[in-house]
Amino acid sequence: MKTTAVIMAGGKGERFWPKSRSNMPKQFLSLTGDGKTMIRLTAERHLPMVSWEDIYVVTNRDYVPLVTEQVPEIPAENILAEPTARNTAPCVGYAASVIQQKYGDAVMLVLASDHLIKNNRMYLDTMAQAAEIAIEGDSLCTVGITPSYPETGYGYIHFGYDENTPKHRGVYTVKKFVEKPDLATAKEYLNSGEYLWNSGMFVWKASSILDRIRKLMPDLYNGLSEIAESRGEYDAEAVLERVYRTFPSVSIDYGIMEKAEGVFTIPGSFGWDDAGSWLALARINKTDENGNIVNGDVITIGTRDCIIVGGGRLIATVGLEDTVVVDTDDTLLIARKESAQDIKKVIENLKICNRRSLV
Repeated sequence: MKTTAVIMAGGKGERFWPKSRSNMPKQFLSLTGDGKTMIRLTAERHLPMVSWEDIYVVTNRDYVPLVTEQVPEIPAENILAEPTARNTAPCVGYAASVIQQKYGDAVMLVLASDHLIKNNRMYLDTMAQAAEIAIEGDSLCTVGITPSYPETGYGYIHFGYDENTPKHRGVYTVKKFVEKPDLATAKEYLNSGEYLWNSGMFVWKASSILDRIRKLMPDLYNGLSEIAESRGEYDAEAVLERVYRTFPSVSIDYGIMEKAEGVFTIPGSFGWDDAGSWLALARINKTDENGNIVNGDVITIGTRDCIIVGGGRLIATVGLEDTVVVDTDDTLLIARKESAQDIKKVIENLKICNRRSLV
């Protein structure tokens, strides 16, 4: 059975403001020092499993030119432009309906466009195993991440065995998806050994996920069917525009995964990072002797454990600790590391003040 990769690339990356903007969000930036953008790295990572012709990108229509520029090897018809953002359940369903219509059926590797992987070989082995499980029993498989510390910024997967668990080593039944915990609960999860970080990576057949959408989100399924029936007709774009805007803004986790039967997980330990905020730079890049991440024209004096990203002018820091500094042509961000998750609140304030040119 053919294997496809579906890259979800419609996010705004607000916690990477001010570099990440509405017209150039995080997935189209380079954060690793090799000059390759996040979406480019994501696409290339999967080439041992899929061909360029079988990679699909679902994104906002405003970002289609960026996708075309950064990954020109992906066929234009494989770049699926959403008329409006409707979260991941409609996004995944849209891609599944296109793939099913084209191939009859195929395995889908459903991926975020802005995650980083350190050990690609181990990662691909895990994804190949997940594809086997997906093919064998119409299962929905998610790749969880073995936690290394009590993270409060991720959702978790409670896993274990039951009589329905496939007889494959390293495959577990998902007992429950749980929301982001407080620190005490995260420590309990870590100590129990029965919880994984929810990475948001999924593997299934197009037919399997569409069947779950039909059962659990029938209105979405009916809308996807109407869009599919119009594909290739003169009014296809108009139908897509009209119907897509009626879809609920619901995540695939909440709409399907938390309610579906036949959901399994494979723990992964391949150096995954969701690059969710500026703090990720310290995890994915080498620090200097003082624990700093420095990019650009920067002088540091008595500065420790900081992330400093320059723009077009010199940045000098003196006696700074545990701070994020990001400079662009029109903005300067200074934030304590411990408050990095709150950077998106700046964007909320800018919108309220009608300063959308900075968003």
